[in-house]
Amino acid sequence: MTKKKITQHPLFLPLVCVLLVLAVNVIYDISQGNGIFNFFITTIENGVLQGRLITILNRGSEVAILAIGMTLVVSASAGTDISVGSVMSLCASFCCMLVAGYGVSAVSSPEEFSMPLIVGILGALLMGCLCGAFNGTLVAYLNIQPMVATLILWSAARAIGLLLCNNLIVYVRVPEYGIFGGYIGFLPTPILIAAVCILAVSLVLKKTAMGMYIQSVGINKKASRIAGLNSRRIIFICYLLCGLCAGIAGLVNSSRITSADSNNIGLNMELDAILAVALGGNSLGGGKFNLAGSIIGAYTIQAITTTMYNLGISSAVTPVFKAVVVIVIVAIQAPPVRIWFQKLRAQNHKEVARV
Repeated sequence: MTKKKITQHPLFLPLVCVLLVLAVNVIYDISQGNGIFNFFITTIENGVLQGRLITILNRGSEVAILAIGMTLVVSASAGTDISVGSVMSLCASFCCMLVAGYGVSAVSSPEEFSMPLIVGILGALLMGCLCGAFNGTLVAYLNIQPMVATLILWSAARAIGLLLCNNLIVYVRVPEYGIFGGYIGFLPTPILIAAVCILAVSLVLKKTAMGMYIQSVGINKKASRIAGLNSRRIIFICYLLCGLCAGIAGLVNSSRITSADSNNIGLNMELDAILAVALGGNSLGGGKFNLAGSIIGAYTIQAITTTMYNLGISSAVTPVFKAVVVIVIVAIQAPPVRIWFQKLRAQNHKEVARV
């Protein structure tokens, strides 16, 4: 494979980002007197997998799930869903409220459940779909700009979650609920849930024409409609799936702490989901997308966060670094910058030809 083909490969940018993060960790380990492969060491302690790499895969699962829906939304509508973090919180709150009962702050056994756990889980997923349908209706059928449309739930969903929980942090301290954020055997459950979501969406996109439809609508919505595609329905479905992904991520996040903390679940995770799509080499202007790149981008973000913690950088500063990365990537994707790179590449080819 030539150098030109390598640099133009869809996964080139996300893989470069991963390698840079790994290089920083390896250099830091060496400076601390640890082995060069210390970052990759994985052991089984207390019957479960442990290690920095496992921690990244485990903690980054929610972002990976969100990145699935965000990738589809960005591709189809050339806009972002900034409500996914708040929708996560709302879905988790709705689940715990159904299980514990309205006004109840904690349950510690299945006998205390107001409703069966399965009802709470299905309720959370249904709430995610309703939120996605609400956003999809505003964007697809009312032609409201995606960021403005999703701003409604970004600001309202957490407040609704607080109302559902009667302004309480609702605890569901039972193993059956904690398993979604815990372990199945020696494997972290969030990794398995993320893998199932990724596999399911990938199969749908590859085995059906849905992936092609989404890209077609994202490239030119009017032309797609003339060609016979229902562009509004496709955009609506993408937002619906994005809401469902937010519901799943909310359940995983809530299960980790076996509670519904409306103020903190999913906080600022919409930035991580958008950044994952950008790091994955996907254009934020819609059109063609690469789901694998978004997943790599999601785990790269978690790797960056984990690396900053290891370096002793305050968690309050972490969003600043992420914002800088977003600015750089968006600037690289801007038409004037692309044209400049194309001119520079053409000029280099001319100079090589002269030699």
